[in-house]
Amino acid sequence: IRGHFLHGPYPATHFGPKACVLPNPTSVMHIQDPASQRLTWSKPPLNVLVIRKIRDETLLEPFKELCRFLVEKHLMVYVEKKVVDDGSLMRDDSFSAICNQLCTFREGFDDISDRIDLIICLGGDGTLLYASSLFQGSVPPVMAFHLGSLGFLTPFKFESFRTEVDKVFEGNAAIILRSRLKVKVVKGMVQRNEQLLSTQENGILPHNHINNEAGKITLQLQVLNEVVVDRGPSSYLSNVDLYLDGRLITSVQGDGVIVSTPTGSTAYAAAAGASMIHPNVPAIMVTPICPHSLSFRPIVVPAGVELMITLSPDARNTAWVSFDGRKRQEIQHGDSIKITTSCFPVPSICCHDLVYDWFDSLAQCLHWNVRKKQTRLTDASDSSETEN
Repeated sequence: IRGHFLHGPYPATHFGPKACVLPNPTSVMHIQDPASQRLTWSKPPLNVLVIRKIRDETLLEPFKELCRFLVEKHLMVYVEKKVVDDGSLMRDDSFSAICNQLCTFREGFDDISDRIDLIICLGGDGTLLYASSLFQGSVPPVMAFHLGSLGFLTPFKFESFRTEVDKVFEGNAAIILRSRLKVKVVKGMVQRNEQLLSTQENGILPHNHINNEAGKITLQLQVLNEVVVDRGPSSYLSNVDLYLDGRLITSVQGDGVIVSTPTGSTAYAAAAGASMIHPNVPAIMVTPICPHSLSFRPIVVPAGVELMITLSPDARNTAWVSFDGRKRQEIQHGDSIKITTSCFPVPSICCHDLVYDWFDSLAQCLHWNVRKKQTRLTDASDSSETEN
């Protein structure tokens, strides 16, 4: 049983049936030394899940090359049924022998979470988000190849996939543990607000505490990037209350609010003005979307807290919520969204190491701090003239 820690729950260190992180006895405060995060295999991996970006014909040949390579290594390859049913793939007679050896599954119908040893993604960042959604508990190591548009989360180049995959099978690859959010949507919760008065420097302000007396959990899931609460189709401002460990922190009036992981800090949150946080930092980010306030800045809270979002009692309209851009639904009065850090991170395999890969993605994908270089002064006379 994992306790409730200020710096977040101790993350699981076993990923799928065979993968784990090398133990580090010198870890302090449940934050492992990044340099020691290395992948090892307790047994040789046998089952590989290949996630391919759908509706992209340019990925057809890389997909076939990868599957042929894995099958020839006598590995069991899992793919989605809709990928195998692709007309272009079925018309390729040269691939039919390989295709017949692939194991298929359907999202929402077949549970493969306890069978997969390694995940290989072909596409953009969306393929990694989708792979995360398939595993609501322990996630096997993920190796992502950059074959999409942005590729912030996909560090590997496909041209050298044979060499890179063999390295991963040998073990000792650097990995980054991308924390996820554990989210619960509770419908019809009866709330009882207790007004407690506390003296503040500028007067007496009420502190609202919330007690959950009833409610039905209608959705539980793991989120890799962010939970977005917005005003939906309404023309009114959204008006939601934000609680931290049961205490009302603030009300958000604007287009909405984003609760994100450090991995999600370079996604929607970055577009809304949040800071970009390295995925190894144990934190949860709260970023308002176009707040109707000049002083509402994005904040970062410890990973161990529980956030809760509800509609404000005087809200003029409902709100809408989505999770990594999926499962969008309406939130009404009496509903709540509870968010905390999950114990099941996504172990993402690094191409170089977890520091270099992140800064390389910042530079290559987001053009972070790109500026024309200032020219140096040519001689001492120029320097003296400038000082004068």
